[in-house]
Amino acid sequence: MVIENIHSIDGQHCETTTIGTMLQQFDVNLSEPMLFGLGEGLGFYLWDIETMILPFISGRVRPQMITENLAANLKLELTVAETVSADNAWYEVKKRIDDGQIIGLKLDCFYLEYFNRPYHFAEHFVAIYGYDQTDGFLIDTAQQGGKVKTSLQSLAIARAQKGPMGSNHLYFTLAKTDQPFELRTAIVTAIKKNAANYLQPANPLEGNNGVRALSSQIIYWFKANNDVSGFKTSAKMMEKAGTGGALFRNLYRDFLKESYELVPLDELKTAYETFVEIAKDWNKVADLFIRISETKDFGFVQEASELLIAIAEKEKKAMQQLALIR
Repeated sequence: MVIENIHSIDGQHCETTTIGTMLQQFDVNLSEPMLFGLGEGLGFYLWDIETMILPFISGRVRPQMITENLAANLKLELTVAETVSADNAWYEVKKRIDDGQIIGLKLDCFYLEYFNRPYHFAEHFVAIYGYDQTDGFLIDTAQQGGKVKTSLQSLAIARAQKGPMGSNHLYFTLAKTDQPFELRTAIVTAIKKNAANYLQPANPLEGNNGVRALSSQIIYWFKANNDVSGFKTSAKMMEKAGTGGALFRNLYRDFLKESYELVPLDELKTAYETFVEIAKDWNKVADLFIRISETKDFGFVQEASELLIAIAEKEKKAMQQLALIR
């Protein structure tokens, strides 16, 4: 069973690629930056992971939150389910595909057979739109091939992985409701909520506070670790690991530009221009991280630390402005 006329959206980030694919069943076609922005995706947090030398640096909100926020802003019904049974997990997904429904899956991408350079990451999202006796047919990011397939056996293993990022065969669906949505209203709502959450995070290592914390943390990491290769790993993840570049700031920059074209408010234009600068600054941070790993020069650590303070201040001012739009 394969749902026809499903195409890859050539996305850069896995969760927005999955949502964009699922929205095709409602004839809703939005750009990836617009999906990211309507999902209130801009954020920041640090996360200690045993398999990484340095903590994981994320420039977005927590996984699944983009889907939850976007569903709310577009007046869609989101259903999320988990089960410990692999047989039941596949039965539920298969049944919905047979009914013509595209399904979102959360899994560990290490086991997906089309990954050329597999790595463990149990917060990867894909959309599944079909299957045959041996394989599942998926939509993944452009980097991973777009329209791809993997064996049903590998898919089951990927969905079953546990750990700090894992889940029990999680799948989710979207459905239309009788509540219409107005895109301009949704844009303003999403921007205001994203700005408020970024400025007032629940955790001191999240949001704007987290960016400021990173400024001092990198000095501690450098002094506490003889192995500085983690800086290079962090730089690659900031630029290439599905972030769209500049730790998701490129995506949010482009969202603000597209939003201004639809909602011509001066605050949006100013914030867009600020995020053009911010995105370039995050590129510089990634470059400095690579230099740190290659030279072990503390001067680059200090430079990155000072730049992060400047970034935090720019992001704070931009988000304060966006929190007040009407």
